[in-house]
Amino acid sequence: MAIKEYTAEILDSSKHKLGESPYYDPRYQRYSWVDITEGKLWTLVDDRKACFKFDQPIGAAIPIEGSKGFLLAAKDGLYVLEDGKTTPYCELTNVYKSYWRSNDAKADKNGRVWFGATALDGHDAEGNLYLLDGGEVKCMQPGTKISNGMAWSKDQKSFFFSDSLEYAVFKYDYDLESGKITGRKVLFNVENGVPDGMCIDADDNLWVAIWDGSRIEKRSSVTGEKLAEIHVPALHTSSCNFINENGKWSLLITSAGDGLDGEYDGCIFKCHVDERGINPDYVKIN
Repeated sequence: MAIKEYTAEILDSSKHKLGESPYYDPRYQRYSWVDITEGKLWTLVDDRKACFKFDQPIGAAIPIEGSKGFLLAAKDGLYVLEDGKTTPYCELTNVYKSYWRSNDAKADKNGRVWFGATALDGHDAEGNLYLLDGGEVKCMQPGTKISNGMAWSKDQKSFFFSDSLEYAVFKYDYDLESGKITGRKVLFNVENGVPDGMCIDADDNLWVAIWDGSRIEKRSSVTGEKLAEIHVPALHTSSCNFINENGKWSLLITSAGDGLDGEYDGCIFKCHVDERGINPDYVKIN
């Protein structure tokens, strides 16, 4: 059976060294993404673009429940950003190695923060996947190479995780109350590229950005079968998340342009899809 094919279009033509962590917040009709290595958070509302510059790399910026602010996953900790000011939220210097930084991060249905650590350039790939729960940082998956995309099934019984240099997306049994993940198994392997950030739609299908592959793959969360593909005119397609504009669903797609000279490498993209997505979960700040 032939897979469905889409083609992404440019949303923002500015070029980013390492674009990541795309969000669309329907509360404010706000697009957001980060440039990790530049330490920048970008927002876009009604064609008004704004940039917040931090003094260290930002792996992800997650919208906060009941606020216009974000939780930033940075090099040495998690920070709350509200009204242009940052406040330390969780120090990680006693958790991370000195040459680690935060990478992808997401909130689960209970508003807890899941975040991965990865090594800075110049070091062998290594890290862990963590959960911040009730003020306690827990290592949920040790020994990752490049901790990346995360998603949860609609019934909250499965957790999905991409470890990029394992070239695989993994599936776990998930307990929402405790956050415990068990029974890790490979759901699918990726060829001709590297699995990066991802999201999940209302039918429990995964949408996975393929770094070094110029595409997003839609995959069954049950079998791993490829169901659709979005062609992205940027080699290092890095992540994706759903946009809900008055019931019309699209994907917001980031890319990285560092070291590349393609016309659209590092740009931000948007692609209308026929499938129904889900709105993002927000971080609950205590």
